Amino acid sequence: MATPDATIVDAGGRDLRVSNPDRVIFPATDRADPVTKLDIVSYYLAVADGIMRALERRPTTLERWPKGVHPGIVLSTREKGGGDAFFQKRIPRGAPDYVQTATIQFPSGRHADEICPTEIAVVGWAAQMGTITFHPWPVRSDDVDHPDELRLDLDPQPGTDFADAVRAAGAARVLLDELGYTGFPKTSGGRGVHIYVRIARDWTFTDVRHAAIAFGRELERRLPDLLTTKWWKEERGERIFIDYNQNARDRTIASAYSVRPKPGAPVSAPLAWEELTKVAPEDFTVATMPARFADVGDRHAAIDDVAHSLAPLLEMYERDVAEGQGDMPYPPDYPKMPGEPKRVQPSRDRDRPR
Repeated sequence: MATPDATIVDAGGRDLRVSNPDRVIFPATDRADPVTKLDIVSYYLAVADGIMRALERRPTTLERWPKGVHPGIVLSTREKGGGDAFFQKRIPRGAPDYVQTATIQFPSGRHADEICPTEIAVVGWAAQMGTITFHPWPVRSDDVDHPDELRLDLDPQPGTDFADAVRAAGAARVLLDELGYTGFPKTSGGRGVHIYVRIARDWTFTDVRHAAIAFGRELERRLPDLLTTKWWKEERGERIFIDYNQNARDRTIASAYSVRPKPGAPVSAPLAWEELTKVAPEDFTVATMPARFADVGDRHAAIDDVAHSLAPLLEMYERDVAEGQGDMPYPPDYPKMPGEPKRVQPSRDRDRPR
């Protein structure tokens, strides 16, 4: 039975208890009303088919903001812990018995049992636990070592904006068409654009990352003033960074329909290609997405219809290697990887004593 400080909602046929439903998670802005915990839970239930298509049977890291997204709240990161908000990779204690897990391995060799959503009640429960954003791995629980998704992250750098990311996405679409790939774009929830391509589960994380490098290098060759694959920020300039390392093991992207911890409660919105040039990221929020979803459905509804081969991109990668372009740097917390170049910023390398 609900208590004065809790309410019960229907989550796919399960009774889900939401404690402190009126707790404000996102304060009001000049464009948006305050968003409560119950609003977050209700939002995810309203887009159930879409969020489950993004998360189903995927090991998923939870980005939890139990105290809300307020000024002064600090998010713990890999580099600095101790914040009020945090990324949870292991299943929380006290999880309901219907919450399933999958065991994943990090680059360090350590393991963790991450939640693996199989029904919308799991998403609702996680939201009730303060989860704002869901970060799924590009694998399914029955094979956690072979991704089924190539992820293209078009990340605006200082001096660029969403319009530049949209231009970059247009160039990416042309290349995808040439490769015979079907890509599914979405807003990042910020200024960026993400594009997902379903792939056959025949390749390792290393292969998929190499494919992303090859794709990025080809785009960079075509539009060098707009796009870059440079890992070091000091070398990127005012361009869109193609973050190939989002395809490395243990790197994840906020899922489609995930709420992002920014003022106004924006969400990562799946789009049709034709919509990209007509929208702004702030159009899609916890308040507006349910009506859009009811009207147009899930723009990524066909994402599982075809699984593509990575062979064309891996052939491109091998051609680049033959021409002297080898692997590229991994994130700094990774162990030294086979074939990786020196992990030293070029400016620092030049300044070292000889």
